[in-house]
Amino acid sequence: MLCSYFLLAVLTGCVDPVSGYSNGKVSVACGGMIPQHGYEPSLDPSPYNLSVDTSTFSPGDRIIVSLQVASSNPTFFMGFLIEAHDARKLNSPAVGFFTLTDPHESQLLQCGHIQGSAVSHRRSSRKTHIQVMWHAPKNPPPRVQFLVTVVQQYEMYWVRTAGPVVFLRGVMAAPSTAVPPQTTTPTALSTPFTSVGCGHNKSCLRDPVSCQPESDPYCFFLSFTTDGLGRSVMFELSGPAEGYVSFALSLDQWMGDDDVYLCVKNGDGVSINAAYVSGRTPPELATEETLWGRAWRLADGVIQCRFHRNSFQPHRFNFNQSYFLFLAHGSSHQGVIHRHDRQPLISSSQKVIAGHPEDLCGSRSPLLIKFHGVLMLTAWMWTTSTAIFIARHYKQLWPDTTLLGQRLWFQLHRTMMVLAAVITVLAFTLPFIYMRGWSNRSGSHPYIGCAVMALSVIQPIMAILRPARESPRRIIFKWIHFGGGTVAQILAAVCVFQGPSQQALLLPSSWSPAVLTGWMLWIVLADLLLLIHSCKFRDRGTTGNNKDKESILFARLEKQQHGEISKVKKMVLLVFLTGNTGFLAAFINAIASS
Repeated sequence: MLCSYFLLAVLTGCVDPVSGYSNGKVSVACGGMIPQHGYEPSLDPSPYNLSVDTSTFSPGDRIIVSLQVASSNPTFFMGFLIEAHDARKLNSPAVGFFTLTDPHESQLLQCGHIQGSAVSHRRSSRKTHIQVMWHAPKNPPPRVQFLVTVVQQYEMYWVRTAGPVVFLRGVMAAPSTAVPPQTTTPTALSTPFTSVGCGHNKSCLRDPVSCQPESDPYCFFLSFTTDGLGRSVMFELSGPAEGYVSFALSLDQWMGDDDVYLCVKNGDGVSINAAYVSGRTPPELATEETLWGRAWRLADGVIQCRFHRNSFQPHRFNFNQSYFLFLAHGSSHQGVIHRHDRQPLISSSQKVIAGHPEDLCGSRSPLLIKFHGVLMLTAWMWTTSTAIFIARHYKQLWPDTTLLGQRLWFQLHRTMMVLAAVITVLAFTLPFIYMRGWSNRSGSHPYIGCAVMALSVIQPIMAILRPARESPRRIIFKWIHFGGGTVAQILAAVCVFQGPSQQALLLPSSWSPAVLTGWMLWIVLADLLLLIHSCKFRDRGTTGNNKDKESILFARLEKQQHGEISKVKKMVLLVFLTGNTGFLAAFINAIASS
């Protein structure tokens, strides 16, 4: 019997202690706010939201703190621990104390020397919402941040999740002391941002549309949430970038005179700063600190940062007004940023930053550049190619049909070419209007475009000044006109291939060249088909055995051949126009969606 008791004592001493507190008495976890469950905290985005009813306070004030389910999916929590800390020193002891609004579900704890400095669950029932009251101390710090640990199940919990920051009233009136000093280092985030709540309790701008930053490493994400009174806004910015991600507020969709916020990778951390852009120049960093509650995260090439700013701040844009949002990213060197890698994502409409939550949409292609692409493709993919096709193969199709005193094929060719020249001139001006001058970052595209523009104007002028049909110089005109048109068409095709890869009109890299190649092959095949068909009937017409028989049958054969050629050519023209229209529609749809 003695041996049995000894063995039992040895086995009991070898068991690791694992503590679970379904009654919420978790004072032992006050320091790190980590449940003693023996499991690792979840790294998934927390489906819970901690909020306050005001963003400012005075000594002795009471603030309502609410913990609730933020996910659109039905879920719950069984345990929680809420504390308030000095936002500048989150590892310092808890500040202030709590009182209860629902003593059946929550209870007070003593963390440190202050009774009620933390609040936790009383029982392990399923909860979706809890509310407590926090009382500010007599000598509070200028900023207080609430932290929460939430337990969904015994093995599933989120530790020390950063909550809202409240601001000592009176400090707001002095910008020099209203935010953390320059030496304050942003804290590191433990979990990625989430798109849960977009359009419901926060506004979001995303690229691609509806992407999820918690699971998609290629998602560019901006969200902003106001406090209960609209006095401050919390921003979350995320995206894959080598050097920085940033966003700007603008009164229009033109870059310049904008309010800019930068998250710049600097060594193993991220610098979070406000800046201002005057014209199309590098941003100038703000001399005074206007941001607070700053935090960051670096993982898998994605830069994420979070910060708060007062809705009204001297020398900054007022968040109670509406602005376009620009979302940009690029490279940096030793904390110095370079020009953005891609065209910024621009919101489709203006948004009041401190207004109601919205799920916003945007585009990286400015409207003027979109119109430039659509007009150029219409001029050269459809109008010009059809006009040349008719002039090359349809001169003899309607020999006796005239329109306004000219043969039908000539009128169709001339009308389409003049229309193409007018569209080209119009489209040519749009990039200059958007860029407000010449672009040095578009490679050879604008230079080749200028050559196409010049030939588009020269060709109609040359046609107007053409010599008479009987003139010996007519042959010279034909070759020059043919050569100029061919060169213009080749250069235009080069421009069309370059266009989808331009920064301001970036279409899918693999899809665009494939469709353009298909369009070129489509034109070549249609040309070859009609050339082969014409040669076939020409050979058939020269196979007579004697002159008498040939003269008797010539008229009948010519009439029969003309009828057959007419049917084939009309069918080929219809199919050609249908194909051209299909290729053009595909590109217009891609441009509209970019």
